Amino acid sequence: MVFPRMPRAKIIVVEDNKSEVFLIRRALLMQTEDLDLEVAEDGERALQFVQGQREHLPGSEPCVILLDLHLPKHDGIEVLRAIRKEPLLSHIYVVVTTNGASPEEEEQLRSLGADFRLKPRDLLQFSELAADLIAIGEGLRSGV
Repeated sequence: MVFPRMPRAKIIVVEDNKSEVFLIRRALLMQTEDLDLEVAEDGERALQFVQGQREHLPGSEPCVILLDLHLPKHDGIEVLRAIRKEPLLSHIYVVVTTNGASPEEEEQLRSLGADFRLKPRDLLQFSELAADLIAIGEGLRSGV
């Protein structure tokens, strides 16, 4: 009997720090190779991704978006608002990371349904974040 293969998990990383992109990519791929990873390096590219989703087939959307709060061109809150307004993406689990946020920013993130976390500071924390992202993606793909 042949079992249908689940589609690969797709994670979008929106981060302008190339070192952090390298570390999260490495941490994710050390835990699984069954992963599609796309990177947007600023808020403008992230908004282009959101707008471009209208042209893609349902089911091609990511299961998790890792979003930096402080981005060039458009900040993470603006990107998160666009994600929540786009019908094909509004249900996507979003993890927002930052080195620091004001109480107002934290409240906005909560009201927009984002998971807010401090940025990893060492390899162990990057590995833990990667494991969390994979677990979130796996849980969502299996309907848990």
